[in-house]
Amino acid sequence: MEESTLKRTPLYNTHLALGGRMVEFGGWDMPVLYTSIVKEHHSVRNAAGLFDISHMGEFLFEGREAKKFLNIILTNDLSKLDPGQGHYSLLCQDNGGVIDDLYAYRLSEDRYLLIVNASRIEVDWMWIRSQRNSKYKSLQLEMTDISKNYAAMALQGPNSVEIISKLFPQSATIQKNDILETNFENESIWISRTGYTGEDGFELITPNIQAVGLWKEVFKAGESLGLAPAGLGARDTLRTEAGYSLYGHELNSETTPIEAGLGWAVADHKINFIGRDTCIAQKQDGTSRRCIGFKMTGKSAPPRENYTIFNSCEDKREIGQVTSGTQSPSLGFGIGLGYVESQYAKSGTPIEIEIRNNRFPAEVVKRPIFRKPD
Repeated sequence: MEESTLKRTPLYNTHLALGGRMVEFGGWDMPVLYTSIVKEHHSVRNAAGLFDISHMGEFLFEGREAKKFLNIILTNDLSKLDPGQGHYSLLCQDNGGVIDDLYAYRLSEDRYLLIVNASRIEVDWMWIRSQRNSKYKSLQLEMTDISKNYAAMALQGPNSVEIISKLFPQSATIQKNDILETNFENESIWISRTGYTGEDGFELITPNIQAVGLWKEVFKAGESLGLAPAGLGARDTLRTEAGYSLYGHELNSETTPIEAGLGWAVADHKINFIGRDTCIAQKQDGTSRRCIGFKMTGKSAPPRENYTIFNSCEDKREIGQVTSGTQSPSLGFGIGLGYVESQYAKSGTPIEIEIRNNRFPAEVVKRPIFRKPD
């Protein structure tokens, strides 16, 4: 995609001023790093980092039957959420293939917010609209894609609570996955206690016009607490250490939530949701392949996406493929995620990864791959 056709967030000039190295991501011109991926990674693990996530999508659903509709198209159960709470969920095709993974929030009694992946905004919205218009026209709800009107940023790391409490004291007390509506410069914003790094943190969703001002205020509050800007490179190493799935890597239309190890986000008790039959059958009967975390156990170059995974038995046959891989800044060795035949998915199973035409030893590990010592 040519540079001129890339979308830019309201924070684009801020990134340039901070020395951000810009790259294409999901049709957006985004900072991959400011100083170095490793430095930014450690800032998040040890202090705090601030990410621009304005490329993510936001869909608003309102009305007395909004919950009913969303419970049909989402795998998780919104009935379990009180106003101000949220959870992870997925959109699936009839055959269980994942359209997208997302966060769903109940803002108030009949008002809901979905946060979707940047690369899937148009696909998700078209699919949701098609479901609404073809089968559920009679339901009383309003749906709005508000993505173009809002920016977002993620404050992540052990110092994030102290930083956010300087600006929005009430948000520092909300629980994991909760969301709070508050004000910044006379505009309503949302603050949720979520993230994609394996650290405690918050995501702030604001009207575009307030994005630069809010970014500056967060940085001012975090100046003495080690806050650093962080780019997509660190976001990826952090989420890989945490064992989190990324659409287009661990998730796609050919993969089900159960294969991906996300069965906990599929509400078995719901009688009717799209993709239910496949998901429930796979929960009961198992799957032929499973998503795993793994670590390299010998000296090697980092594993990368699409590298082949082999078993360590005598036949040394191909059993799967790497979907994400990196050199872990926290652990100092190669780690990754991938899919293997289910019989090899147990933690502790020895495997081999083919890297540059040579095979190197690795081991299946539980996710998260990196765990902070207590």
